[in-house]
This record gives sequence, structure tokens and C-alpha cells, in this order.
Amino acid sequence: MRPLRSVARVLLSGIFVVSGARAIAKPDPLVPRAKEVTDRLAPLLARTHERIPTDARTLVRVNGAVQLLGGLLFATGHFSRPAAAALAGSLVPTTLAGHSFWTMENPADRANNQIHFMKNLGLIGGLLLAAADTQGRPGLRWRASHAVHDGQRSVRRALRTARRDARIAVMSATTARRLPG
Repeated sequence: MRPLRSVARVLLSGIFVVSGARAIAKPDPLVPRAKEVTDRLAPLLARTHERIPTDARTLVRVNGAVQLLGGLLFATGHFSRPAAAALAGSLVPTTLAGHSFWTMENPADRANNQIHFMKNLGLIGGLLLAAADTQGRPGLRWRASHAVHDGQRSVRRALRTARRDARIAVMSATTARRLPG
């Protein structure tokens, strides 16, 4: 199953590596469409922290950097679950800005962007599955519950052993008192 996961990760991450590198190198073609989303997010970002950039060009580059780095990490299998989650998160504003089919008048453009919108939703779904994939290993919840159960079992075993040792000590002391001498 490992080779299948490796190939799937590389295939899924390719689009993010390419589009992320493109957005970093040449953000200007993406800025007009991104501006529709970034203008709505700018007040929220400004309230969060004064050092967070709010201009569309910088946010396009930041999103591109997230996609490039997340795509590379996901493809190589390093931090693949957090990388998949970051890629899914970065795809949301990309999809809203790039494929807002509901605002288009031309039926051909509307249909084309609706297809791309649905494709991106499918990518988000695949990335969410990848973010939840434990690769056959137990998840954190399972490990935590079993650690608690194992700890409780160890405490019960230690308590039984202490009780048995105490009974043996009492019996030894009782026997020792009965011996002459």
C-alpha cells in the first residue's frame, strides 16, 4: 500500500507545486481576480494583526508559497497530514477568487468555471481525506484511549501484586512468631 500512497501524493501535489511557483514568480495576472476576495478579507486581517499584509499581490504570493511548500511536503511524505490540511485551506480562497461562476454572464464561461469550481471541491475533499489518513497506523484518539487503558491495567496489576505481597508478609510474620527462639 505504501507505493500507492506515494504515487497518489505526488499526483495530487503536482498542481499545487506548479501553481504555487507560478503565483510566487508572476502574481500580477492573478491579482485582479484575487482582489475580489482579498478586499473582503483585508479588514479582518488588519484587525487580527497590524503586520499581516492586506494587499492582493502579497496575499497571492503568500497563498502561492503555502501551495508550493505544502505541495512539496505532501509529495515527499514529510508532514503529509498538516501539508494536506494547509493545501485544502489554501484552495478555498483560490477557488472562490478564480472560479466564481455565479457572477458570470456568458454561459460558456459560467459552465467552464463551474466545472473548475467542482474540480477544486473534489481536490479539497481528497486533501481532507489525506489530512485524516493515518496510513494504517492507529490515530491519536485510539493511542490515547489505549494508553489510558494500559495505565489502568498496570495500576490494577501493581495493586494486586502489593496485596499479595502484603498477605505473604503477614503470613510470614505470623509464622515467625510461632517459631521458638
